[in-house]
Amino acid sequence: MTSKSLSGGTIATLPRHRLLGEFSLWSADLANMERDLHRIEPYVDLHHIDVADARFTPGFLFFPDFVARIAKLTAKPIHVHLMVEAEIVEEQTRQFVEAGADLVSVHAENGEAGLRAVALAKELGAEAGVVLRLETPVSEAEPFLTEVAFFTLLGTSIGVKGQSLSDKACDRLREARSLMKRAGREKEIVLAADGGIREQTVPMLRAAGAETVVLGSLAFGDKDLPGRIAWLHALETQP
Repeated sequence: MTSKSLSGGTIATLPRHRLLGEFSLWSADLANMERDLHRIEPYVDLHHIDVADARFTPGFLFFPDFVARIAKLTAKPIHVHLMVEAEIVEEQTRQFVEAGADLVSVHAENGEAGLRAVALAKELGAEAGVVLRLETPVSEAEPFLTEVAFFTLLGTSIGVKGQSLSDKACDRLREARSLMKRAGREKEIVLAADGGIREQTVPMLRAAGAETVVLGSLAFGDKDLPGRIAWLHALETQP
């Protein structure tokens, strides 16, 4: 597999004419990660790596050395989603960018510390994104929208696999799109949906304006991955 160095500019080259495939490595076979990376490499637009501190979310998830290893095994961008408390978000941003993340997304719930983390990610040569928990008003992301390249809305409760998509998720995506328009950055920000990603929900999320969905078992559990990704790419948004 092709190794890559941190470029910080790879996010800007993502295709915007179709739905992106963002693969959550939480759903990979962690005992056979290199095998799974080799399988998905032709189809993935960017890798999604969740990081959790067992305080902002239930349980612990991945560490900088994991990202550093993945960065040596893929030529595709790495998106790190920091689900951590405000007091550590800046240091975590630094560690994960230095490990090889191309994009670091922080939670709007981190407030001013989150804004400082966004600035730090960019200073270090990466892109930055903002994420909202399902229960947080979409408007809370507004202070971040002049600075970020990604805007991710969680469609389920944070940090727990296997939940159904909230019936609020699509309306929240539409509201997010309106905020992006109002900020004059609709073409610069990728609108992402994370959580509750199923065969029946992806078309709904795409129609509501999602430009990428975070794929877990829908991709890793599909024996016909080329067919699944062709289906994903064919989904149209509303005009």
